[in-house]
Amino acid sequence: MILYTVTGKPGSEGYLDIAKSGDLTGKNIYVNMTNRCPCSCVFCLRHTKEQCESNTLWLKEGEPSVEAVLAEFEKYDLSVIGEVVFCGFGEPTERLYDVCAVIDSLKKTYPDLKVRINTVGLANRIYEEDVTKEFEGRFDTVSISLNAPTAEEFYELTRSRYGIESYEAIKDFAVKVKRYVPNVVMSVVDEVMPPEKIEICRQICEQLGVTLRVRPFERY
Repeated sequence: MILYTVTGKPGSEGYLDIAKSGDLTGKNIYVNMTNRCPCSCVFCLRHTKEQCESNTLWLKEGEPSVEAVLAEFEKYDLSVIGEVVFCGFGEPTERLYDVCAVIDSLKKTYPDLKVRINTVGLANRIYEEDVTKEFEGRFDTVSISLNAPTAEEFYELTRSRYGIESYEAIKDFAVKVKRYVPNVVMSVVDEVMPPEKIEICRQICEQLGVTLRVRPFERY
């Protein structure tokens, strides 16, 4: 699926192809543009959740072109939705410039469109330069997966290809991107870590000047 919605209660969400989701009023549209990711998180749904062959987020036919993504969007009235969220099974910033091209095109028709990106926060490492300026005027919210209170635990959980230095890299990314985006959030997953570690993460976010979001653990 390229475009989908999320259904169900927090912690037991399901993914539904947008073509089957009915009235889109108030719903978020999620955009799945890549399978690639610099991390291999131990709790990632890619490893922990079986998906129906007819309803999987895995892009079996490869990455869709910008034109293909826009062609899917053209079928729907985006003026009634909540927000567009770049997410999916892969890391969206692996295709940052294509994501930006999609947003720029959509905002020509819907200038007030709300846009969020859920990211591991390693874009500057992926491109080996500071790309946070690209987020300006395009994203209303950047949600970064913090995942752990220490660099060692972060690396153990995420198995990032950039090594243990990834933890400082995502914090640096958060500080830099908040210059260009009004709402920057860092998230942890409930039940993956105990409350005392979540509190440490909250303190880290306060020091960085961003908000902590505790996401429910998805079991199924």
